[in-house]
Amino acid sequence: QVQLVESGGGLVQAGGSLRLSCAASGSIFSINTMGWYRQAPGKQRDLVASITSSGNTNYADSVKGRFTISRDNSKNTVYLQMNSLRPEDTAVYYCYGLTIGYHWGQGTQVTVSS
Repeated sequence: QVQLVESGGGLVQAGGSLRLSCAASGSIFSINTMGWYRQAPGKQRDLVASITSSGNTNYADSVKGRFTISRDNSKNTVYLQMNSLRPEDTAVYYCYGLTIGYHWGQGTQVTVSS
């Protein structure tokens, strides 16, 4: 089993920054890709960014150039640095870890005011 605990969400004004963290525990040796999805009210859950154990990254077009995903394997933690935030970035952000299936964190709310 893999457990994921997120932190770092909150309320910020447009143009501001936040950093999300996700700490993994449990069967962490089996985790390859980690990343973040987000879900706004009434919308589907969409991929924001991902990073493999070797450091290869992938971003949604809507966040490229503004968000940066990173991973500290020694701390079993993945980060999402979010800059130049926009009201449309408002959502619940979910950390995930991929083994033979998806493992999810509990979600953290990010609200960007205009």
